[in-house]
Amino acid sequence: MPFKANAARRHRTPKQQHRVTNWAEYDTSLRQRGSLTVWFTEDAITAWRAEPRTTRGGQPRYSALAIRTALTLRAVFRLALRQTEGLIGSILQLLGLDLAVPDHSTLSRRAETLEVSRLQSRTGPIHLLVDSTGLRLCGPGEWLIEKHGAQRRRAWRKLHIGVDAETGEILASELTTSEADDGSQVEPLLDQITGPPASFIGDGAYDQADIYRMIAKRHPKADVIVPPRSTAVLSEGVEIAPTQRDRHLQSIQEHGRIGWQKRSGYNRRALVETAISRFKRVIGDGLRSRTDQRRATEVAIAARALNRMLELGYPKSVRIV
Repeated sequence: MPFKANAARRHRTPKQQHRVTNWAEYDTSLRQRGSLTVWFTEDAITAWRAEPRTTRGGQPRYSALAIRTALTLRAVFRLALRQTEGLIGSILQLLGLDLAVPDHSTLSRRAETLEVSRLQSRTGPIHLLVDSTGLRLCGPGEWLIEKHGAQRRRAWRKLHIGVDAETGEILASELTTSEADDGSQVEPLLDQITGPPASFIGDGAYDQADIYRMIAKRHPKADVIVPPRSTAVLSEGVEIAPTQRDRHLQSIQEHGRIGWQKRSGYNRRALVETAISRFKRVIGDGLRSRTDQRRATEVAIAARALNRMLELGYPKSVRIV
């Protein structure tokens, strides 16, 4: 990548400086993120009890909204299930609500099958930024590794996310094992996007012919902005029908990789790294659940909570230097 290739002389390049133009509104939204009223809404109060079941089977006591509310509090405040049960109970008591409190066993069991919908507040073409990161698995043996320095490798999962470049919202997420290739998760991420993407932007790990073909088949008008590897060559039919990858290579040959980044809009990919950093700072870098399905629910709940935070306020900055 260009920033790696120029690392030796990068210290001579002045650092960019930006100024937030809506600081007052953004500062207020940061304080609102810690308010319990943001997470325990009127909808959660009125729809706390589950609707009567019309088919055979046991009758659930709590609606999906109630379970989702409890798991959201757990994710945002980094609580264990029993502490989440205590927090919900104290909130209901302070509000004077005659509602039952879901116990920790119910929260764990319902998380296995809970459906979490995405919050997509914006319509229109989407510039989709994709990347992946690792999340460690928390368990009873973590303290033994820290104390005694066990030799076995820690288990972890890979989180693949798709972010809207305009709003910073996480539009899609997939949780896989650590061996999963980034390119193999592009189609599952695109399946979660409601509207057609205007562009698909990713790092060099997505420089695969199958990805270009798949996106061209599903969204012919979408621009695929992925840096070709250093050993890439033009296709055989470049003189007749150049592909998007061919045009990227020609632009790099003419303007250099830094020039190609500016012209193609690849620099916006840094925003997905910002989203990953926000995820780990607010939610944490570990998964607390014990099964893969519950971990997937945990990640989906966390993404929904972060999107709700961004709805409260999103910084708008301009470059000054």
